[in-house]
Amino acid sequence: MKQKTIEIWVGIFMMIGIAALTMLAFKVSGSAGGGGDVYRINARFENVGGLNEKAPVRIGGVRIGRVADIRIDKEDFSAVVGMDIDSKYDNLPSDTGASILTSGLLGAQFVGLDPGAEDLYLSNGDELDITQSAIQLESLISQFMFSQVGKGDNSGDDGN
Repeated sequence: MKQKTIEIWVGIFMMIGIAALTMLAFKVSGSAGGGGDVYRINARFENVGGLNEKAPVRIGGVRIGRVADIRIDKEDFSAVVGMDIDSKYDNLPSDTGASILTSGLLGAQFVGLDPGAEDLYLSNGDELDITQSAIQLESLISQFMFSQVGKGDNSGDDGN
């Protein structure tokens, strides 16, 4: 009988531990419910690079929201990024700009917002007019390589 009581208590302890680890995993991943009220704004980009859904939206390094969805506009084939912004940041000027940035050299991409100076504020469903697409490392390297090749052709040696 005593052995069975110990086994029951060990089982209860294990279930509490598994529940605590599950809650911690949801909290760390940002998937936990109860995120509060948000409003949606959209931005169009020519290229979103490696931006993913649930990527952070930041102003000055502070997370103010998350990327909710990324889709293609069927009319002009631009990438449309929907962002859910926390309602406590409801005073973003309507001329706010958006850029796709990278955390560090090889880090994850996020959307950086640059507030403007307009007196009107963004509201649910608004679209940002000022955007800067992701910078692709491959295109920068190829531009650098081709510019170096062009400089190498003018050696200045006239054969004397």
